[in-house]
Amino acid sequence: MNWEVLIPFLGLLVIIFIIGIYAAGHLKNSSGFLQDYFLGSRELGGFVLAMTMVATYGSASSFIGGPGAAYTIGLGWVLLAMIQVVTGYFVLAVLGKKFAIVARKINAVTIIDFLKERYNSKWVVLLSAGSIIIFLFASMIAQWVGGGRLIESLTGLSYTSSLFIFAISILVYVTIGGFRAVALTETIQGIIMFIGTLIILIGTIIAGGGIPAIIKELIGQNPNLISPFGHDQSLTPIYLSSFWILVGVGVVGLPQIAVRAMSYRHAKAMHQAMIIGTIVVGFIMLGMHLSGVFARAIIPGIEVPDTVMPLLAMEVLPPWLAGIVLSAPMAAIMSTVNSLLLIVGSSIVKDVYLNYIKPDATDQAVKRISMSVTGLVGILVFFLSINPPDLLIWLNLFAFGGLEAAFIWPVVLGLYWRRGNKYGAISSIIVGVGSYILIHTTNPEPFGMHSVVLPVFFSLISFVVVSLLVKEKDLEHLRNIDAKFS
Repeated sequence: MNWEVLIPFLGLLVIIFIIGIYAAGHLKNSSGFLQDYFLGSRELGGFVLAMTMVATYGSASSFIGGPGAAYTIGLGWVLLAMIQVVTGYFVLAVLGKKFAIVARKINAVTIIDFLKERYNSKWVVLLSAGSIIIFLFASMIAQWVGGGRLIESLTGLSYTSSLFIFAISILVYVTIGGFRAVALTETIQGIIMFIGTLIILIGTIIAGGGIPAIIKELIGQNPNLISPFGHDQSLTPIYLSSFWILVGVGVVGLPQIAVRAMSYRHAKAMHQAMIIGTIVVGFIMLGMHLSGVFARAIIPGIEVPDTVMPLLAMEVLPPWLAGIVLSAPMAAIMSTVNSLLLIVGSSIVKDVYLNYIKPDATDQAVKRISMSVTGLVGILVFFLSINPPDLLIWLNLFAFGGLEAAFIWPVVLGLYWRRGNKYGAISSIIVGVGSYILIHTTNPEPFGMHSVVLPVFFSLISFVVVSLLVKEKDLEHLRNIDAKFS
């Protein structure tokens, strides 16, 4: 093992464990376990909110799979990746103050709490919880694989052993610490991600002899590598444009991102987070994906694209600095896994168990079950990750599309359109998820677009038409909506 690389890398894990233990101590003194464990008691300031959104969104796809795809496809993938710059700004702008105010009024802890209160429907809750569990499992598998690949590259251990080390590290601290541990550690992780991106980009450019020399080498390998259409001209304008739905405006429908709009302290914090988050996301996406493309000029012929970033860091940087830089993708992966584990755990415990199985459960019982479910989910994902896909970014993007097809219109129109009702929400989820799975498995690029575009459109039409045709009969519920959502 290369201990000069591993020591700073392991130092990050030690810091994470210390923060997790601190957060667990805070939970023992907390008067509201659910609020604190799943939402950090809605106390996040602007900088922390920005970093937690950046770290949650900047996942294995951004630091492992994305640069790997850029290595294969070229600068066209960098252009596609930069669509993500608007994500944090757009989520907070669309949901923003109204979502936070409504969440406080109805005491919502999860995105499904909001949907339950808004639509007053058991089926909306169960379909939403099912969608979260199914698609976030796919997303978590991508993160687990990314963590395993990274540790495998650093240590030389087998993939399965590396995956086991990663899983244990994650499960211990997120299970005991909850959202507060996630928020605190993501602040540190967001800073590490920013600094790591800067270092690896500078090191790559220097190692390649400067940008002109790197571009010349890329042209020599394949002139299409520097075109906006990719190495095989497969990135057509309509396909690139469709990613504005998948990784741009559609991100407002991702529960793990939308829940951040419930957790900030005040409006000033939200405004600060919009500015800071946009700048940090833009820099990280540009820097990491450019580094992935430039790596072709320095280390040509890498057969497993998901290993590009760790191999590049160890090639162009001194070992001790490579260890620090490689803690950035680990930070991104860990922070995303934390958030996804909590979202799935809260869907099972808060949205299903407490709502429909045992509403009178004691606070101590809820605490015990929440931690147990979080741990069991992580163990199950570990076993599902043992046989990884070739390029994990496609698994993560599949999960993105499914969640957006399920949630974007029930959340956004539920917040802003009074006439939207439970029948529209149910039909929207069923049509969105059903059509997405069908299209993705039979024709993943209909009309040259990504498979998420048509399902999002179909779910919108379904929500509006069904809500208008099938009237809500519960007048008291409508009055409650007017009181709480106006």
